[in-house]
Amino acid sequence: MIKVNVILNNIIWKKYLKNPHSFIDKKIQLLNKKNKLYKNNTLICSLLLSETKEIKKLNKKFRKKNKSTDVLSFPFHEKNRLDRKIKKEKEIYLGDIIVNLNKIKNKNNKIKFKEELNKLWIHGLLHLLGYDHKSNTKYLQMQKLENKFSYLIK
Repeated sequence: MIKVNVILNNIIWKKYLKNPHSFIDKKIQLLNKKNKLYKNNTLICSLLLSETKEIKKLNKKFRKKNKSTDVLSFPFHEKNRLDRKIKKEKEIYLGDIIVNLNKIKNKNNKIKFKEELNKLWIHGLLHLLGYDHKSNTKYLQMQKLENKFSYLIK
């Protein structure tokens, strides 16, 4: 089971999502119901709903990139270590995801806005689970999982 602690860093999010916490909670419930991965564990992460200024600051501090981005992930474990912990422990903290409101396209279309938000936090979640897109093979593997998870929460 996956649990997400939603942190609203900027009230402007409420202009696009009436209740961001409830929105993410419903998506996580769907994901947990339809996805059989990690059914014996509780995997916990934080999701910070932020904006350009904050994410740029974090990107500069932790990735040495002085620019804004759409999503950042800060995994608490490397994939090998996470895989071992999943076999041994019931509850595991995965890390943090930050999503930048200003990088979500189609803000004037609520349906497309929500789809884009889902795509971003799922992308971040997969990074926390140890996936990356450094090679073409890994990119395709991660994209396949993103599509699967996105489909499960529609």
